[in-house]
Formats: sequence, structure tokens, C-alpha cells
Amino acid sequence: MKKIILIATCLVVACAMFLTGCGSSFNGVGMSLSGLPQLSDAQTRSISPENFTGEKGAGGMATEGTGANAARELGQGWKVSPSVRIKSGEVFTLAEIEGSGAIQHIWMTPTGNWRHCILRMYWDGEETPSVEVPVGDFFANGWCRFAHVNSLAVCVNPGSGFNCYWTMPFRKSARLTFENIGEDMTLYYQIDYTLTNIPQDMGYLHAQFRRSNPLPDKQDFTILEGVKGKGHYVGTYMCWGSNSPGWWGEGEIKFFMDGDKKWPTICGTGTEDYFCGSYGFVRPGTNDYMEFSTAYAGMPQAVKPDDNILKQPRFGLYRWHINDPIRFDSDLRVTIQALGWQSGGRYLPLKDDLSSVAFWYQTEPHAPFPALPAKDKLTVQW
Repeated sequence: MKKIILIATCLVVACAMFLTGCGSSFNGVGMSLSGLPQLSDAQTRSISPENFTGEKGAGGMATEGTGANAARELGQGWKVSPSVRIKSGEVFTLAEIEGSGAIQHIWMTPTGNWRHCILRMYWDGEETPSVEVPVGDFFANGWCRFAHVNSLAVCVNPGSGFNCYWTMPFRKSARLTFENIGEDMTLYYQIDYTLTNIPQDMGYLHAQFRRSNPLPDKQDFTILEGVKGKGHYVGTYMCWGSNSPGWWGEGEIKFFMDGDKKWPTICGTGTEDYFCGSYGFVRPGTNDYMEFSTAYAGMPQAVKPDDNILKQPRFGLYRWHINDPIRFDSDLRVTIQALGWQSGGRYLPLKDDLSSVAFWYQTEPHAPFPALPAKDKLTVQW
């Protein structure tokens, strides 16, 4: 009888932990499906062109905006300011939030060249951004052509609906900017966030972009380096442009952490293995690449060569370490090799066009980021 009672008690405790503890804690910062019934004192707010400040009770009040002409017979409250126009060379402030809380969702749909729109995020009044990434790459669409992404952290939906669900905590303030280094463009956007207390053990989101085209001979591509502080790595997005015929994905990804020098603590077994595929991402029974998009990993974009336009295939790949974050105490460096095959069953070092975005959480302050490539070096050529 005692044994039955003990088992029953354990089941009740386990169910309670599941219902109240699986992502539903953090005082309203993040929530899982099982935690939705749990109530919170957090306050939900949203910033958009219809409420630039996110102020309570201040949405839809605009009398001027990009929709003013369409609403001229209806007046205030009828979609007067649904978007903003950002001129070439302008840095537009998407959001300035004071207090403690977390951004929970970002939606946007930018016109123009997605590599020429730079998204930056600053936490708690810092002078240099913790996030600095071209907008298309941040939303796993770095090739500037639409790719449907269906994952937990990022969803990209027809026709160009960019959605991000990375939790972005801040303790004093948050500032998000959008720089247009291309031609005049239009942006629709919405930033949903919560005002609440942030536990001391929560890190800040960081994201960094890099590109090498072509990759120097017999060199590993650096996805991330110079990270100082305690944190965990949560995601990789890559644009992989093959500059050689044949297979390109034999290279290994390596994570050097906490004092690792020549040899990493984590060494993968191949590019397609790291992105959770196998045997060249080929559709079974064919020689064709098979695009896929799942909760944690995917290759949502495989642009095949065209004899008249595109001579090399291009791929977009993501790997989110949501259930398996890579934790570090003091420092982190991440590299990946570009390898194919040559005669005699030998590996062939490749000189491919590689771009990446690394996503991680860490304590502040963060180490300075390398300068973004110049406009011409960012540009995707088609």
C-alpha cells in the first residue's frame, strides 16, 4: 500500500512540475503549451507603426501615415499608419523600451534588398549592439529569395512574412534599429513584448553575421570567435554557395570552448550531419536535393543551377540548439570546414561562398563584434 501511495505521489509531483515548470516560469517571459494555464503579473505590450511607443491604450490613433490616403473617407482608427518608409542611408528606430521585460515575437515584411537592411539590437543602454545581422539572414532567408521556414525559433510565411520567436530579455531597456543601406523601401513590422522582472540567471540574446567569398584555400570558415563570458550557443544559419561542381558538405563543425586551442571539445562528422540530415540531403531514390524544414533543423532552400543565369547551386540551412544548447563558461569559437570529393576517394578543400549567423545567449558585457562587410561584400549576386 505504501508503495502504491509513493508511486501516486511521484506521479502527481511529476505532473505538477510538467504543467507549471516547462517554460511557463520566468514570470511571463516565455511559455510552453503545457504552461499556458498558469497566470502571470506580466504586462503585454506591442510596438508597430500604429503604436510606435507601445504605450497602453494608444494603438490605432494615427491621423497621418502610409495608409492615410486609403483611409481618407474612414478617418482615424482605420489603418492610417500600417507601415513606415525608410529612405536610403536612414537608420530607423523600430523600438525603444524602458524597464524590465522580454521581446517575445517580431514580425516584419521588408521590401527591397534584404541584405541591404541591417537589424541591430541593444540591451540595457549598451553602446554596441548585441545583434547585428542583415534582416534576411536573421530570419533564415539570406539569399534574398523567399524560402518557407517552419521552425520553433523562426517562421517565414508567404509572401515574405518574417517571424522570430527567440526570447530576448532585458533588465533596463531595449532598443532596436533598422538601417537601410540600399534603395528607399517600405517596412511593415510588429514587436510583441512583455514587461516583467527578469531572473538573474537569464542571459541576453546575441546574433552575429559573417561572410567569406570565396573561402581561402584550405581554411576553415569562422562562424563565431572572440566570445567572452558565460553563456550558451543556440543556433546557426548558413547561406552556402557552392563554387565548385559536385558535393560540398563533408566538412566538420567544431566548437572550441573554455580555453580550447588547437583541438575542439565538440567536433561534428559532416555538414549535412550537423544540420540533421544525411547522405547529401538527397531525396531517396533520386539524385535531387530535398528541401526540408522542421522544428529544430532544416534546409529550406536549395537553388539549383540554371545554364543561363546561375552556375552554382546555393543552399540555406539552419540548426537551432533549443533542446541541446552548447554551454560555455568563459569563451567560445565555432568553425566549419568546406569539403568535397576528388579522385581517388580524397577530400577536396573548397573555396565556397559562405555566410553565417550565430545565435547565442550570454552575460554582458560582450566582446566587440567585427565590422560588417561593406555593401558590395554583403550583396548577393544573381
